[in-house]
Amino acid sequence: MYSSSALLQSAQSSDFTGTNDPFDKPPCRGCSSYLMEPYIKCAECGPPPFLMCLQCFARGFEYKKHHSDHKYEIMTSDFPILDSSWTAQEEMALLEAVMDCGFGNWQDVANQIRTKTKEECEKHYMKHFINNPLFSSTLLTLKQVEEAKSADMAITFHPSDDPPRPTFDSVLSRDMAGYMPARADFIEEFDNYAEWDLRDIDFVEDDSDLLHALKIAVVEIYHSRLKERQRRKKIIRDHGLISLRKFQILERRYPKEVQDFYEILRRFARILGSAEHDKFIESHAL
Repeated sequence: MYSSSALLQSAQSSDFTGTNDPFDKPPCRGCSSYLMEPYIKCAECGPPPFLMCLQCFARGFEYKKHHSDHKYEIMTSDFPILDSSWTAQEEMALLEAVMDCGFGNWQDVANQIRTKTKEECEKHYMKHFINNPLFSSTLLTLKQVEEAKSADMAITFHPSDDPPRPTFDSVLSRDMAGYMPARADFIEEFDNYAEWDLRDIDFVEDDSDLLHALKIAVVEIYHSRLKERQRRKKIIRDHGLISLRKFQILERRYPKEVQDFYEILRRFARILGSAEHDKFIESHAL
């Protein structure tokens, strides 16, 4: 009655999780129980993935478009990837434990994994993730790509190599508009509650075409609000507006007439770059 596909043997599966925590996966579509490996994924239904426990699969559970004769995949992480003595589940658990406990805290890492000793954790991690030329070069490339992506995201503090770190709600903190130099971000964002419009949105299989289109429109509106938030951050960064006092001191280098002229044309600063705007002011003040 059932036609089976090959057992999944890759940790790259979108349904793979590093631990066997049932709360990390959707419930069974048949009995709504939490899924424990191994479990079944329909190869013909979705997205979202149609997942079942072994009991519901064995009794031929069917629901809407899903039929018991569909092809299926057995989802499990109980297979080796890098080392025959380490399962895929243990590999992911090791990476998560190192991220949680910190590199070098091998006893804490072993306590979190529970199936390996601290010596085994250290030896395996150093061999396959640190001293492995393939992984080290791949991780370095990924890090460089991520840094390139985030280069325009963080708002750096240009006037000083070591920006001030004022206490919360102090005068200097208010002058800096709540900017947090250590995080390169603000305590309160522009359009700070934009995310609230997405908190109740959930794309489900039963949505009508109209409801699905409305949800897509809400997400697109949210994306445009994020772009506006980023545009304003870029203006603040490019014009050095984070340090208000520093900016005011630089303004006072001009005569009173030029300062008044500067104030009138301030709104055009967002169009020009910081250096171009200063040149524009000075060229009209001569």
